[in-house]
Amino acid sequence: MFKKVSTVFILGFYTVFCSAQQVRPSKSSEIYRELKTLKQLPKVLYLAAHPDDENTGLLSWLINDQHVETGYLSLTRGDGGQNLLGTEQGAALGLIRTHELLEARKLDGAQQFFTRAIDFGFSKNTTDTFKQWDEDSIIADVVWVIRKFRPDVIICRFPPTAAAGHGQHAASAVVAEKAFKLAGDKTAFPDQLKYVNVWQPKRVLWNTFRFGAVNTTAENQLKVTVGQYDAQLGMGYGELAGLSRSLHKSQGAGTQSVAGIRTEYFAHVIGEHAKATLFDGVVKTWTAKGNTDIDQSLAEIISAFNFNEPDQSLPALLALRKKVMALQDVDLKKDKITALDNIILSCAGFMGEVVTNQAEAVAGDNYNFRLNLISRAANPVVLENVNWLNKPESFNRKLSKDSLITIQHDLQIPADAALTEPYWLAKPATNTGTFSVPNDTLIGLPEAASPLNVLLSLRIGSEKFQVKLPLSFKKLDPVRGDVVEALRIVPALELKFTQPLYWVKENEDLHLSVNVKINSSKLYNNKGILNLMYNGERLGGADLSLLNGKDTTIDYVIPKAKLAAIHSSRLQLDANFVADGVTYNKKQVLIQYPHLPSLQYFAPASVIVMKGDIQAKVKKVGYIEGAGDFIPEFLRIAGIQVDVLKDEDFYGSLDESGGNGSQNKLSQYDAIVLGVRANNTEKKLGRWMPFLWSYVKTGGNLVMQYNTNQDTTVDKLGIYNFSIANKRVTEENAAVTFLNPNHKVLNFPNKITADDFKGWVQERGAYFPDQWDTAYEPLFEMHDTDEQPLQGSTLYAKYGKGNFIYTPLAFFRQLPAGNVGAARLFLNFLSAQKN
Repeated sequence: MFKKVSTVFILGFYTVFCSAQQVRPSKSSEIYRELKTLKQLPKVLYLAAHPDDENTGLLSWLINDQHVETGYLSLTRGDGGQNLLGTEQGAALGLIRTHELLEARKLDGAQQFFTRAIDFGFSKNTTDTFKQWDEDSIIADVVWVIRKFRPDVIICRFPPTAAAGHGQHAASAVVAEKAFKLAGDKTAFPDQLKYVNVWQPKRVLWNTFRFGAVNTTAENQLKVTVGQYDAQLGMGYGELAGLSRSLHKSQGAGTQSVAGIRTEYFAHVIGEHAKATLFDGVVKTWTAKGNTDIDQSLAEIISAFNFNEPDQSLPALLALRKKVMALQDVDLKKDKITALDNIILSCAGFMGEVVTNQAEAVAGDNYNFRLNLISRAANPVVLENVNWLNKPESFNRKLSKDSLITIQHDLQIPADAALTEPYWLAKPATNTGTFSVPNDTLIGLPEAASPLNVLLSLRIGSEKFQVKLPLSFKKLDPVRGDVVEALRIVPALELKFTQPLYWVKENEDLHLSVNVKINSSKLYNNKGILNLMYNGERLGGADLSLLNGKDTTIDYVIPKAKLAAIHSSRLQLDANFVADGVTYNKKQVLIQYPHLPSLQYFAPASVIVMKGDIQAKVKKVGYIEGAGDFIPEFLRIAGIQVDVLKDEDFYGSLDESGGNGSQNKLSQYDAIVLGVRANNTEKKLGRWMPFLWSYVKTGGNLVMQYNTNQDTTVDKLGIYNFSIANKRVTEENAAVTFLNPNHKVLNFPNKITADDFKGWVQERGAYFPDQWDTAYEPLFEMHDTDEQPLQGSTLYAKYGKGNFIYTPLAFFRQLPAGNVGAARLFLNFLSAQKN
């Protein structure tokens, strides 16, 4: 069951509920499971490094079979991963992966936590990892989550050794053990004790595994049988786990839903040894805690629960609530009253929402909202009053059974309302590999609770409840039906360059455009000044009158003389607009995918300009899409025509004799490029490859970017054989040796030197070939510190009259970052046939 109540505060005898966007009742089967979980006291915290590292099969079993409250702590949000859905990288990808985890948790029922650690990409060991991360900060975050969640058992996905397969994986085990030792120590991170008490878990275990050829399980380890069939779910826990894990769509993590039982293995790490079960020595029941009356009451409620009429349990639940509220253990009371009150509202069939027709709102502006309320209980829920953003209104109105109440109300968004964006992206990241969080109590949360809420005061029987309903947007989508999402607060005015990147050659003027978007009628007919800035100094701008309800695009030219005075090949331009003494300098980043809610954050209104001697000798390129990357857009910015190739481009042209005439169609392209992981994503590639080889043989130029060995379409990728290995160079500043500096690919149309490998971001490349036919010529040699040299970063082969290049260099990261050297090298690859 997924907890629809995500944040709870105890205010005397009131409980405040804060839902996602609506408070909605759980299904009867979910209420029944929540009751069984309420009867159990143990908690489990599963801990790993990234989204999709968790063992969803084990989580599903713990929650739905053992009825144990379980959380997953991911050290990072997956910012350094790759994206199969689109071009988002870095913080934007981390935001996507955060919400993919939350969607997964809705299925398997676990809670979700994070530290402030930024995923900087693949690392090979913990030494490398802790060069990027401040270890003490990450340990402090894990201690905070332990103290706040209060788990009895911590389970690590990985060991602290090379068997973890990734330095960040191993680091998660290191910080777990250290945090275990410190969580119960009052002298460790004492500032946390203003909000939480110390807590000492019973033990840390390592959930050993079989990953490919690596088997860390052993028969002398603690074993647990999972995957059992659950009639209330209509599937086994392994099947549920497959559905949950498959929501990591950006990672292509679709997983089979496997029926049947299996064995999980656990090795002892620290704490008391577990001999028979995960919970040896853990207080499991209310009776063992000294609260036999609560145990008996819950047993009776569970036994008498009516799946068709859950409201029949309300009198017993309300009586139980009085007993729980009388507990002396404040932390236990806080935990359990949250769950109990959620159950009570669900049994009452209560639904509440506060919605408007607009997706976006501006601080200080007025909007009409609808408060929709309904209860399905025979004994009425009473709406005592409504607090409309700190403006109370009394009602004392009974909610008749199954009768919807709608109350219209105009609300002014507070003038100081913050923009809607993830709390971890509201400030620039630190230089210690962690996000900057504006409030320490937010650490651990997947997202902050909505700050804009309508507060309901309800009475059920003699008990009083307060329910927070966040301001939301609701629309009817013709395909998806009702869509309810968070109301997004945006600036009154936004700025955005019309291109994500600009490219200007030496001795040329720079032509650029800025879009001005007006979100508030208060700015209509205002006048202001648009400024273009570089390094804090004004390069130029324009006076601007804001027209009623109309966005405006301003075209501007920066003369070549001003550009020549800037001695940098990569410069960042910033835009701002000043009106009535207010400066606007934000651009909205809006991410929308069908499996996620709309996601928003704001970035400075800036753009990267690539400046210098960047030559391209190609005019028309065919492109085969892989996992989303920026290259087609980059090439179009460079003035190159890019056609995304489809089936008809290979099969649509037959000569008069009925033979294959497609070669004539492909021959129009100066080069054809395969997107990153095209062999993993394009299932038609196997049919297309013979046409591509024919294209090369008759004089074409084929450039293939990196692929992995997972879920491949084509067994033989190259014209001549080569094999891909999981070998990579993760140090972005690793030295590069030119194996043949005179090779044409390194000299036309741009002379490539060591300077072109400066300023690369995150990595040099990944999944390098480790073996190849002698027909290939490797162009570079590079390696990480203390490792053997690798020559598989780029392979060149002549075939017939044409050229084939395989390059796993990370152009998909370098080009969006505006790296001029990477751009020059990639354009050389495309121009190989022109030399």
